[in-house]
Amino acid sequence: MASDIVPIRLALTRGDVVTLWAPPWREDGEEWEAFLGDDEHVFVFDEVAGLAAFVRTASGHDLEDHPAWSVVPGLSVGELTPDDAHRYDLVGLPELAAEDPDAWTVQELHETVSMVRSLADVCDLENVVAALDGEPTFALLRDGATAFAGRDGARRWTALSEAIARHWDEIVDTVDDLVATPGIDSGALEKARAEASEWEAARATVLAGSTGEDTEHTEDTTGVADDEETPDDVDEAPAGFWAEVGIDPIRIQSGDTSVVTLRCYLDDKPVFLGSEGWIDVFGSEQELVSALADPEHPAVVDTDLAAAVTFTEVLDAAKAGDLDATVEDMNTYVLTGIGPDLADGVLDLDPVQLDLASELLTDVGEWAGDPEPAESLAESSSLGWLVSFVVRPDPTRMAPSPPFTREAQAWSELVAGLEARLRRR
Repeated sequence: MASDIVPIRLALTRGDVVTLWAPPWREDGEEWEAFLGDDEHVFVFDEVAGLAAFVRTASGHDLEDHPAWSVVPGLSVGELTPDDAHRYDLVGLPELAAEDPDAWTVQELHETVSMVRSLADVCDLENVVAALDGEPTFALLRDGATAFAGRDGARRWTALSEAIARHWDEIVDTVDDLVATPGIDSGALEKARAEASEWEAARATVLAGSTGEDTEHTEDTTGVADDEETPDDVDEAPAGFWAEVGIDPIRIQSGDTSVVTLRCYLDDKPVFLGSEGWIDVFGSEQELVSALADPEHPAVVDTDLAAAVTFTEVLDAAKAGDLDATVEDMNTYVLTGIGPDLADGVLDLDPVQLDLASELLTDVGEWAGDPEPAESLAESSSLGWLVSFVVRPDPTRMAPSPPFTREAQAWSELVAGLEARLRRR
């Protein structure tokens, strides 16, 4: 994170614009954050080619002192194009806030408000800071959709909508006044536009290939060759007991500890074998099955998993001695070694392992009503940005440079929080 400079897209009154954002980094014992601009404006461009031409030729802006700036002038138009995760629709935010507060909507609002807050802090937009600080409901966005669940949550969502109605027009007007497009070298712009056209054409070709489009052979509209089997000809593999009941045995490995438990998803929300934020875990699959076969076992008597109507089928199979709780590889979550590797500045982590570990941390946090994992692993945070770089590699992103001390500490705290929720039965 110390070396990242990120292309972002902002939807403003004038339309979509692109610029560069340097997420918080530490230098000389201080934390910094910056945007491409000067003392008065954030520099924005209506096209990526304009941004590319500017960074390749201009000087005297705020990002020149960033530790990674020397890399930026050499980036291609493709590398300077914002990805979908870094598009912030300021103009459309009130419309988004009018929707139901599901996880996606709340996360989208949180990321946009967080970007506005960054602009306000970096550029001393006192009225924006006052508006965001003066309305407690803006701060609730970081707690995720759980903050807006139930009757009390509905009242908070209404309060947030009212806060947006009171302040957002002024906030957008302030950001509109903040941005400006500087002069661009015409020769560099012409060259960048030609490069952008080539890049768009190449991307279109790749996308067409990935969707199976064939410009030379269009007669066969079925998309299935004569010697291929259609879906009706293929026997479906048996789903298996656990797939049928929609509950999975999972294994959690952290440090020297390896335990098993159960998890399912109800209405896309994770639910674990356990209660009140405690996960009931066992040293082996056999111990888990033995516990499930005992109707008096505490893990069976009091568990959130009872909300799954198929949980009784699991208990019946265990009592009958027919339950096989072997954990599949895709349900094995290995947290061991990730924290130390990050502390050592290692980036070639196993992306599957890291993705699964992050999934487990956020699932447990959501189930337990703890917003910290989701907040720490969101891409707007330094740890989340680092995790996303490993899990979803993108050649258009600059590789972060160690040390990852803060990120390693944040990861270790999340793992410690998870370990504290494991209840041996």
